[in-house]
Amino acid sequence: MEQRHLGRTGLRVSRIGLGTLTWGRDTDEHDAADMLKAFWEAGGTLVDTADVYGDGEAEYLLGQLIDGLVPRRDLVISTKAGSVPDPDRRVDGSRGHLLAALDASLARLGTDHVDLWHVHAYDPATPLEETLQALDLAVSSGRARYAGVSNFCGWQLAKAATWQLAAPGTRTRLAGTQVEYSLLQRGVEREVLPAALDLGVGLLPSSPLGRGVLTGKYRHTTPADSRGASEHLAPFVEPYLDDTATRIVDAVTTAADGLAVTPLQVALAWVRDRPGVAAPIVGARNAQQLTAALSVEALSLPDEICRALDDVSAPVHRYPDHDWSTL
Repeated sequence: MEQRHLGRTGLRVSRIGLGTLTWGRDTDEHDAADMLKAFWEAGGTLVDTADVYGDGEAEYLLGQLIDGLVPRRDLVISTKAGSVPDPDRRVDGSRGHLLAALDASLARLGTDHVDLWHVHAYDPATPLEETLQALDLAVSSGRARYAGVSNFCGWQLAKAATWQLAAPGTRTRLAGTQVEYSLLQRGVEREVLPAALDLGVGLLPSSPLGRGVLTGKYRHTTPADSRGASEHLAPFVEPYLDDTATRIVDAVTTAADGLAVTPLQVALAWVRDRPGVAAPIVGARNAQQLTAALSVEALSLPDEICRALDDVSAPVHRYPDHDWSTL
């Protein structure tokens, strides 16, 4: 698998990442082991998790598989901290919470460092410089090799990245930002993507298959074994089952038929090769599903297909997202 630099850093990651959102909850140890081995054998390196996935079980399960199944040195382990199961405060970006969460993550993972550590979301109740100092301390102490953010909007990302660049050698530049990005969710193109490109921050798209909808599995019904039929994940899928999504999925399916590939491959290749993207993060139920996603490595979409998909999924950009003189 091709390796790409993450943003303007020396960190190289496989251009498809393996997500672990369901590990320890819907994905058991056997399926997780099969997926990790298949991913590694395909040349994948980037494995993404978070301290809240499965209430910590995803990190623990990954830690159990490291070395015994796949050498730790062959993986780029990415985790996140800051999201908390508190209805009154969903995000805690305080320095104390973040550093304690990182130590807990390292214990579950059974390693002395993570390769990439993200703040899971912006915390309006904590000064941004305090949140970012936690990243600096994590890197300077060796507990994290690189740092990034997740789910930051455009101005939040620009402010954070610029703050870090203002004191080179003292503060850790942001390597990456993890945000949802797919043919069904192109909102990041308004301000997040331009900010990331300008400031040298690599994009790690989550839900690159539109929460599974872009595979075409929901075109006629909701499969019983799908996320859309899951009690706790159905609300996650439902927003992408509207008429707009249907038109986009139909276009993806038409493109796939013309190229003799699958809708999954078309949708994943599209986002993988967008400007600024380092590695889409793909989640799967089992090794068979993951192998189907990894087969996209050999596919590059023709320009005319990309233009057609761009047109059918184009988000509405008005003032001030576009040059005001053209409006």
